[in-house]
Amino acid sequence: MLILSIESSCDETAVALVRDGREVLTDAISSQVELHREYGGVVPEIASRKHIEHIYALADQALRDAKCSRADLDAIAVTYAPGLIGALLVGVNFAKAAALAMDIPLIPVHHIRGHIAANYIAYPDLQPPFLALVVSGGHTLLVDVRDYTHMAILGGTRDDAAGECFDKVARVLHMPYPGGAALDRVAQGGDASQYALPRPKLSGNPLDMSFSGLKTAAINLLHNMEQKGESVNIPNFCASFSEAVGDMLIPRTMHALEQSGYRTLSVAGGVAANSRIRALLQANCAQLGVRLCIPPLSLCGDNAAMIGAQGYYEYLAGSIADQSLNAFATKSMEGESV
Repeated sequence: MLILSIESSCDETAVALVRDGREVLTDAISSQVELHREYGGVVPEIASRKHIEHIYALADQALRDAKCSRADLDAIAVTYAPGLIGALLVGVNFAKAAALAMDIPLIPVHHIRGHIAANYIAYPDLQPPFLALVVSGGHTLLVDVRDYTHMAILGGTRDDAAGECFDKVARVLHMPYPGGAALDRVAQGGDASQYALPRPKLSGNPLDMSFSGLKTAAINLLHNMEQKGESVNIPNFCASFSEAVGDMLIPRTMHALEQSGYRTLSVAGGVAANSRIRALLQANCAQLGVRLCIPPLSLCGDNAAMIGAQGYYEYLAGSIADQSLNAFATKSMEGESV
């Protein structure tokens, strides 16, 4: 089954062709990083306008690169939630029009489910059930992937996402957008023991996390040092902050593995590209004898291939939308797709 998939939830316009949920024929991406770098973050209105400018050409490019025609397509899959509402609407409306014009099924895909499905591309033998750690700019979740389309959230952040904290701290350090990637590069040469940063503990669900206190403490420390005229060892500070985030994520992930009984952990989302987080996960999974699946860097960020991968399984489960499909800025990944 050949699916044309669309991703436009934030600042990446992406169109891919994916066969049977595992084989990527092409994944065309138009990045807006340089455009938004001037503002230090994504400007929603600009992102939406750029999606409109690029999406049609990208779809044609994807077909050309895969040496396919419109007649070869069996379905259209599109990210419909969550994300920037204006950006999502561009992709959803394009997909609806294309599905109507070609008289093929329209498949709605939740963005977070798509991130998890990136591992199906990277690991063709991977099958549910397994535990997924989703760490991105907007989400930090521990997910019980019971089946391709049946998932349950076991725990997650109660406030800020891990990726958002990386970006905000990087901005205070005057690092270029996207800040999380810049902070990770600098941290690789640092001493993680120099700066003492908190590791908040929560009551209630032991798998829940909180990153707002850590973010605030890190930013306050930087501001206080600046006011006192003290210099900051940037590599050491970045390493210390990365270590603190890892100390929030890793123990809870290992606890979730033990609680679920799963022997496979998949990691998804942009923060999965962080070198320190990857190293900590590898070490802990090796100690527990757990299989660790982390997609390559090209599949950690937003892309359309992951939407096509999940779209295939949504189609098999009967998740087909009609022309009333709408976009949602926020929506749980649990339950039915639409």
